[in-house]
Amino acid sequence: MIDDVQVKRDGHVLEVTLNRGKVNAIDVPTSQALAAAFLELRKDPELRVAILSGGGERIFSAGWDLKALNDGEMQLDKWWETDDYGDGGFTGLTENWTLNKPVIAAINGLAIGGGFEMAMACDLLIAADHVEFGLPEMPLGIVPDAGALQRLPRRIPHNIATEMFLLGRRMKATEAAHYGLVNKVVPKEILMDTAREWAASIAWSAPLAMQSVKEVQREIECIPLEKAFNKMRTDPMPTYRKMLKSDDAAEGVAAFVEKREPNFKGE
Repeated sequence: MIDDVQVKRDGHVLEVTLNRGKVNAIDVPTSQALAAAFLELRKDPELRVAILSGGGERIFSAGWDLKALNDGEMQLDKWWETDDYGDGGFTGLTENWTLNKPVIAAINGLAIGGGFEMAMACDLLIAADHVEFGLPEMPLGIVPDAGALQRLPRRIPHNIATEMFLLGRRMKATEAAHYGLVNKVVPKEILMDTAREWAASIAWSAPLAMQSVKEVQREIECIPLEKAFNKMRTDPMPTYRKMLKSDDAAEGVAAFVEKREPNFKGE
C-alpha cells in the first residue's frame, strides 16, 4: 500500500483515506492502492463496511492526474485496457461488480471529475456543507467516462446531469442533497463522526443480509418490476441464497422473539 492511500482498521470498519498532494489526484499506482484496500474489504470476513475520505478539508479528489496523463504515464485511448487501475476499475470502485460490502463516502471537499465519479461509486454519500461537485472535462476535450456519464443521469434529473456535462457548472452539496445525490450534508467538523456512526450501525447488522441488499440491487437495476422479482428468485445470487439459509437469519428472528440483542456472525 503506497503512502498516498492510508488504511486504518477499527473493528469491523475499514477507513480509507486518499492523501496525495494538494488535490488528491489519482494516477495508476494510487488507483491500484485504492483497489487493494477495497479488495481487502471484500476478502476479509471480519470487515463489514468501509469509509472513504480525502486528506485535508479543501479537496476530496480532483480525479484523474492530468499531469501524469500529459507526461505519458497514463493513456487516454482505451484507458480501461492500456493501464491497470486495479481490481474494480478506476479507484477500485467505479467498475467493482463483486464488492457487496458497503462503502460510505465522507466527502470532505471538492469532488471533481474522477473524484466525483469515485464518490458516486460509493453506496452512501455524506458531504461536508462546503462541498461542491463538478465535471470540468469538456474544456479539456474529454468526457467523464469513468462513471459520471453512466451514473449521474440515473441519480439526478437528466437535464441537470446534461447541464453539468456540457456547461461544467458546479453543484453545491445542498443542491446535491435536494436531488438525492448525497444522503446527508453536515458541518465539516462532524463529517467523520457522522460517517463513523453510520459505519458502526451497518457493522452491527447481519453481514449476509447487509451484503444481499447490494448484490440484489446491482443485479436487478433498470429491469422491469416483474422481471426483477423473477430474476431475484431464479438467478444465482450466492450471497442472497446463503442469507436465506443462514444461522444469522434464524438468530435475528429468535432474538426478536426473545427480546434480546442478536449475535450475528456472518454465517
